[in-house]
Amino acid sequence: MITDTQKKTAEAIVQIFETSKVTGDYGKVTLLPGDTGHLTYGKAQTTLGSGNLALLISEYCRTEDAAYAAELTHYLPRLENRDLSLDHDREFRQLLREAGDDGVMHEVQDGFFDRVYWQPAMKSLEFIGGTLPLTAATVYDSRIHGSWHMIRDRCNDRHGTLKALGEKPWVDAYIKTRRDWLANHSNTLLHRTVYRMDALQKLVDDEAWQLPLPLTVRGIRIDEASLNGEARVSAADPHERILKLTRPMMRGADVRTLQEALKKQGLELDVDGVFGGETEKAVIKFQMSADLTVDGIAGPATLAHLIG
Repeated sequence: MITDTQKKTAEAIVQIFETSKVTGDYGKVTLLPGDTGHLTYGKAQTTLGSGNLALLISEYCRTEDAAYAAELTHYLPRLENRDLSLDHDREFRQLLREAGDDGVMHEVQDGFFDRVYWQPAMKSLEFIGGTLPLTAATVYDSRIHGSWHMIRDRCNDRHGTLKALGEKPWVDAYIKTRRDWLANHSNTLLHRTVYRMDALQKLVDDEAWQLPLPLTVRGIRIDEASLNGEARVSAADPHERILKLTRPMMRGADVRTLQEALKKQGLELDVDGVFGGETEKAVIKFQMSADLTVDGIAGPATLAHLIG
């Protein structure tokens, strides 16, 4: 059982990676040349390229008393279409920074990152059989940074599963596997992000499996006071899409995987790799049965419930 303080500590570790702040920077806008995520925003840096920035801003604009809803609503169609020209739209970027000071944006981001990243990370933790807080932090970091499933499977293939190795040896092997992948990636910008794995490796070496406070991560102290607010490059796999009904319709192996998972849940649909109306209806039925947001969109939270 991961306590609320351990959860906050795991989140703080990732927020330090992303914004160099224990509690994150709600208005931080980042754009690094060559980053496949493109424009990134918020306390844990969600990306334009993944489609998750569109989900975040859409939710903010729907929330009562959102101070910048009217201005940001204008950008929703471009966000939903992943219009990469937004990378360099100065007015949009300035709006995001200003909205980061809005208390409503703080509440929306807290809920969004919990629902879209933390809860799926906990589903993934359960899926692999992990229980330790440091394992949770490692999974959450990969969920935020990107390509969790690919590196998980690579680690399993090379070293064995968590159940076969034991939790602590598996986490150690996973961190080393992911570090090697980042250090040798064809996108050389990712080479600079190996610090994330080095920081997690230090926690492993220090036997900080329960994330005891205080902790120091990248020279920044995490303690009870800082967690309570007192006194980055995306490695997202471009194939890990948010799946939904579009025109033209989405096609591919990821759609087929979704359809197969829905079929295993007893839902009737053709497994043809095309996200059409039938697949959307199946997603809605599953979301209703799993007590998820019912929107017909297979985003990180829905996919985590289906495929881990």
